[in-house]
Amino acid sequence: MSLIGPLLLATFLFCVGVYGLIARRNAVLVLISVELMLVSVNINLVAFQNLLFPGAEAVHGQMFALFIIAVAAAEAGVGLAIIFNLFRNRATVNVDDVDLMRW
Repeated sequence: MSLIGPLLLATFLFCVGVYGLIARRNAVLVLISVELMLVSVNINLVAFQNLLFPGAEAVHGQMFALFIIAVAAAEAGVGLAIIFNLFRNRATVNVDDVDLMRW
């Protein structure tokens, strides 16, 4: 199996995620950018697992990917709760308007 394809895809997704994290002002889009970065890490884990352990008996990369998916789901839930609370209190989801943690 060639490693070039998955690595290029993961690099592209990670770069799009970093750009979205830096350039976006909307908190929901920032959260989506972080999720894109986590997906690129999952692609790398599975690709390197298939390269290092070509047999079906070793599934370490896939287990780590499932763990990252579970952590990403929890992070999305907490992040969306914070964003909903921010929208209820400030009527905006712009990240620049969040300068104080206390209202």
